[in-house]
Amino acid sequence: MKGARHVVVRHAAAEFAATALLLIAVIGSGIAAQRLSPNDTGLELLENAVATGAALVAIILAFGPISGAHMNPAVTLADAVFGATLWAEVPAYVVAQIGGSVCGTVIANLMFGLAPILISTHERAGSGLWIGEAVATFGLLATIYGVVRSGNPPLAPFAVGAYITGAYWFTSSTSFANPAVAFGRMFSNTFAGIAPASVPAFVVCQMAGAACAVGLFAYFYPRAPSAEALVEHEEVGPQVAA
Repeated sequence: MKGARHVVVRHAAAEFAATALLLIAVIGSGIAAQRLSPNDTGLELLENAVATGAALVAIILAFGPISGAHMNPAVTLADAVFGATLWAEVPAYVVAQIGGSVCGTVIANLMFGLAPILISTHERAGSGLWIGEAVATFGLLATIYGVVRSGNPPLAPFAVGAYITGAYWFTSSTSFANPAVAFGRMFSNTFAGIAPASVPAFVVCQMAGAACAVGLFAYFYPRAPSAEALVEHEEVGPQVAA
């Protein structure tokens, strides 16, 4: 029992640290982009997207072997549905992810000389943005489980980083695709922020997109790859999100 608790704490600590780093990347690059390119929103978005996608690859490679580097409650729940994460660990993962998102946002704000907590006034609402979030999260989960359940887990960090970089551009919402990230970004009144009133609808659409992806990929791959195949591919772990 003591050993099991230690494993849960270790996994939760890894999720906390990984999610904090993800938010530092998202918020920090958003602030830097806003300051470096104050009169060019397109360039700001490009800078934010590239920095976030590149950081995601590094974070997943670093923390994937410990906890799977989910950094995303939607991914954790999907992983539990697929049997790769114990349901008993899900609450610890989600609490750590939300806590890490707030911590990362505070650190990013402080790095750039801002107040630690700045409630965002950036409203993100409307059917187009909500559809964008559902699409973004569906695509993220499809990328993860399309790669992992086809027997190619080592490619997941690169696939996720590439997907998020692209999804910043092809979704109307700029692809939050992560309830923990949406929660954390409430506390930064910057380019990457989101007003608190906009978060609930985003989370609902994210979970709807995730549920569709889980159902579809459970149908596509009714059985996970064999243990032998995973050993052969040197599995990094089921990964993530922005």
